[in-house]
Amino acid sequence: MSLIATRVLDGVTLAAILALIALGLAVIFGLMKVINLAHGDFFTAGLYVVVGLQPITGFWVAAALAAVIVGALGAVVQGSVIRWLWRRPLETLLATWGVGIVIRELLKLLFGPGYRQVGVPMDTFVSIGSFHYSLYRLVLVGLAIALAGIVVVTMFKTQFGLRLRAVLDDREIAATFGVSPERVNLIAFGTGAGLAGIAGALMSPLVTVFPEAGLAFLANAFFVVIIGGAARIGGVFAGAIVIGAVATIASAYVSPLLSQVIVLSMAIVVMRFRPQGLFAT
Repeated sequence: MSLIATRVLDGVTLAAILALIALGLAVIFGLMKVINLAHGDFFTAGLYVVVGLQPITGFWVAAALAAVIVGALGAVVQGSVIRWLWRRPLETLLATWGVGIVIRELLKLLFGPGYRQVGVPMDTFVSIGSFHYSLYRLVLVGLAIALAGIVVVTMFKTQFGLRLRAVLDDREIAATFGVSPERVNLIAFGTGAGLAGIAGALMSPLVTVFPEAGLAFLANAFFVVIIGGAARIGGVFAGAIVIGAVATIASAYVSPLLSQVIVLSMAIVVMRFRPQGLFAT
């Protein structure tokens, strides 16, 4: 029973992180129709912000700064590259792929190509009878849910969220009412990158840190959007739960590579029979 509970909670942890990453992807794609291949590298940048700053600031401050630093990096990328190309999907796809390569190579120059580990900031366990589970993982899930909730409230209960949804519905009409689509794009892209950055920061104690670490998370985040659908935030959360559960259960019985193949196969089937996503309406 304790083994089953551990796997369930591991799946919830992965789902929470994937929801943050996929939420950033969905915001960017929904607003600009940009498939951001650099999103996984924003996640990796969040890992390395913690690696670089934790000895100076401690883990929690470094994690908070990861959201700010990576969000600013995303805004720079949008303002210098994406804003000129986002109406041309193929060029944007290639540009974000190139941006991802640049980020990875810069990380190698700054930190080296080797592997690093980040210490767990909370090494205590929650115990219920014979069942023991990492307190940090539970805190991570709570923080991920809180951050996702902040994004949802921002989108539906604030003035900026109203402008964002106006641009999503009709860019030209929103502009006639004084909403600046370019400014909304800049903030939204930076927010999406910041979500990936803080997801990487929170995940850093649980993974091996290296310059290509974000690629697997990028693939799973895309699968989340494919399965859940990008049109509704609820679909993103539901897709994250499905992918988190399938990936965790599969990895318990087969190799990580075969587990990824299983998730990919499921995404392909969904794309074939329900391209709008399982949870889209």
